[in-house]
Amino acid sequence: MRTLLLLFAGLLSLSPWPTLAENRLYGIGIQYRPQGLTLSLQLSHPVDPAQVGAFQLLDPAQLVLDLPKTTPADMLPRALAGSGLLKRVLVAADDDRLRLQLQLKHAVSHRLRVEDGRLLVELDQRAAPEPGALQNIDFRRGGAGEGQLILELGAADQPLQVRQMGRRLVVDIGGASLSPDLQRPVEVGRFATPVTQYHAYPYEQGVRVVLETQGQWRYQAYQSGRRLVIDVLPVTGGSTVPASSGTPTDKHDGGDRLSLNFQNIDIRTALQVLADYSDVNLVASDAVAGQLSLRLRDVPWDQALDLILQAGRLEMRRTGEVLWIAPREEMQARERQELEQKALIADLEPLHAESFQLNYQRADTLRRALGIGEDGNTQAGRRNTLLSRRGSAMIDHHTNQLLVTDTLAVLANVRKLIERIDVAARQVLIEARIVEADDSFARNLGVKLGLAATTRGAAVGNAYAAIGEQTRQTPPAPGLYLSEPALNLRAEPLSGATPGSFGFTLFNAAAQRFLNVELSALEADGRGKIVSSPRLITADQQAALIEQGEEIPYQQAAGNGTTATAFKKANLKLEVTPQITPDGNVILDVDLNKDSRGNVTPGGLAINTKHVKTKVQVEDGGTVVIGGIYTQTDNDHETRVPLLGDIPILGALFRSNSRVRDKTELLIFLTPRIVAPPRPY
Repeated sequence: MRTLLLLFAGLLSLSPWPTLAENRLYGIGIQYRPQGLTLSLQLSHPVDPAQVGAFQLLDPAQLVLDLPKTTPADMLPRALAGSGLLKRVLVAADDDRLRLQLQLKHAVSHRLRVEDGRLLVELDQRAAPEPGALQNIDFRRGGAGEGQLILELGAADQPLQVRQMGRRLVVDIGGASLSPDLQRPVEVGRFATPVTQYHAYPYEQGVRVVLETQGQWRYQAYQSGRRLVIDVLPVTGGSTVPASSGTPTDKHDGGDRLSLNFQNIDIRTALQVLADYSDVNLVASDAVAGQLSLRLRDVPWDQALDLILQAGRLEMRRTGEVLWIAPREEMQARERQELEQKALIADLEPLHAESFQLNYQRADTLRRALGIGEDGNTQAGRRNTLLSRRGSAMIDHHTNQLLVTDTLAVLANVRKLIERIDVAARQVLIEARIVEADDSFARNLGVKLGLAATTRGAAVGNAYAAIGEQTRQTPPAPGLYLSEPALNLRAEPLSGATPGSFGFTLFNAAAQRFLNVELSALEADGRGKIVSSPRLITADQQAALIEQGEEIPYQQAAGNGTTATAFKKANLKLEVTPQITPDGNVILDVDLNKDSRGNVTPGGLAINTKHVKTKVQVEDGGTVVIGGIYTQTDNDHETRVPLLGDIPILGALFRSNSRVRDKTELLIFLTPRIVAPPRPY
């Protein structure tokens, strides 16, 4: 569905914005398309797309557009809500430019063009890229002491994911390859940034780059074309970032090279020489003392500094643009004192209370997960790292609110935690198809023979009683001759159907010799297919059950010589627990039963059971066959009279044939689909 939202500002009037701009933004239109959207900017004068500055951030996903010499109109909203790929549009301006900050759900590709005097910004979902090799990896130190990792990608549209995992920063590049010379760990501690090492290696269907860090830090990532830049910035504000541990690294090539040759030089003097050569700000503690002899030739100055620190058992910390050097014991004592002061301040800091409304999570569930008892305090034996020692929490079941009393820093952490976990659970639609197909063929052939003959000296009949009747030794018995043939190999019924038969009698002119023959035959051919299609929808990692069938009554002993009626289930049952993976696939834990009514036995009614229990990973919207049973039955049965049944041609009158061909096939298909949440109009 295409939805057009156009917001027009009022006419040009007095504005609190600076009046130095030559252009003016009056309206922002959003037009949605199946694979993206188009942002329409109505300006007082057309803008050359080449003059619009644009860059994209990856985490969080944002597209920033800078329009030079432009201001917004008075009535133009400073924030617009969107849907689909676009979360929100923020508008800001200064004397030089107007900035549009597009907050996105994920990274997109964009294109700028002018149409009818309007500037159009087209946003499209990134298509799956062709595999591309990672061209280069470079590490630098920024002006604010941040570590800057620069990746030259093989293609601009390769899928990227940057996330923090504990003390590590992990970058996953999908569909990429890595040359052997880049597959190695690189020590970068000499740059005095929060990053100590990075390591690139192939991972699954792409490349993973892991950054090892130290101290307190934060990161930001942005991409320009095929260049991905990740900045790891130290967290300042009264805190210092460790710059060196005093341990020399294996590779130093970031600083200018120098040569030193000193005998018994004071360590303070050597540090002064390095500070003058590298033009850095350096402060040495009064406790720095001692002498050393060194002879270094054409080595980076930062490597020489590391060697001096190691030889003098010194530590170095960086505060802004100043290097502070002191003995390790003094440095550790100072850091311990700072931590004790922070703990003391935290114990004296006033407490504040704040209530948090939970929309999707239950407050009681969150309370138990945090290790908070019913009284609001930490449960005995549970280590709670979220609340401080003086903090407490309680819940309101009626309004589903969590009430926390603690310091402002702890309340901020609780707020961040709730923003991450109090989200709507994604849902999965699971459709199963159970296909049962059978193909059967059966054929039965049979014969019945009866004979009677009387001569002057002998009598021949089907049985002893029949001969006595022929010779009048016993009175005639009606039906005796027919009920006892000499050979009874009649064809058996199939599926309740009686075989077809054909009979004839041969006798002589005097009617003294009779030969009765009855031929019977029956053939059955059947094909069938049963398709069962249960489907259900459930939340991520929540078990769901759907069941349909019948309960069959039967009698069982109840004691004291009595019986009671019990029931057996013959049901179609699907029980499944889905799990949505970060890459958009679905892991299904499936338990499926297909039972049906069986044959009646002396012990009761039998139940035909088909059962599959498995765990499988399927892509969103894909179909997988989780099980199949193929059964083929071939039976050939022959009954005959010895010797006579072996006679060629005529032997067919003395034997019966039965042939059965049965084929049964069972297939089970599963198709999961992730249900997209509704658009927030």
